Amino acid sequence: MTAFTDQQLSDFVYDEARLLDEQHYEKWLNLFTDDAYYWMPLSHGQTDPLLEGSLMYEDKLLLRVRIERLTGQRTYSQQPKSRSHHLLQRPTIEVDHAWHQPSQGQYTIRAAFHYIETRLDQQTLYAGWSTFQLIDDNGQLRIKQKRVDLVNCDSAMRSIQLFM
Repeated sequence: MTAFTDQQLSDFVYDEARLLDEQHYEKWLNLFTDDAYYWMPLSHGQTDPLLEGSLMYEDKLLLRVRIERLTGQRTYSQQPKSRSHHLLQRPTIEVDHAWHQPSQGQYTIRAAFHYIETRLDQQTLYAGWSTFQLIDDNGQLRIKQKRVDLVNCDSAMRSIQLFM
């Protein structure tokens, strides 16, 4: 098992956002474990995506389907394609989080963000924080769960096309 430094954990979060902004979706998807989830709660303080509704709760298969839709040549609703930009606050290592167990190869990292999604003449700004549950997979960091909490998660909003 590799002992990852705080810098390596932070760099992983920055690199993950850059892959999304540069639309390297397959590389991004490969950061996830096969049993991973991408979760965007519908309410503040939500603790269980199975007992309450969510804006998104997608396993790796659903993430792959979304990527195929985004990158497909016949996806006319994405012509021209949406683009994104992440502005991240310095990630923090959540040492008091119950899931954070470095000796077991489990890490929890949180980063506040501003996220812009744009397509044609529309630009939408979202703000919130992402919490990553990462595991050591043979010396490589992988995402077990990415939770994205939006400041305005309980507000009416436009359809989110990409990944935050």
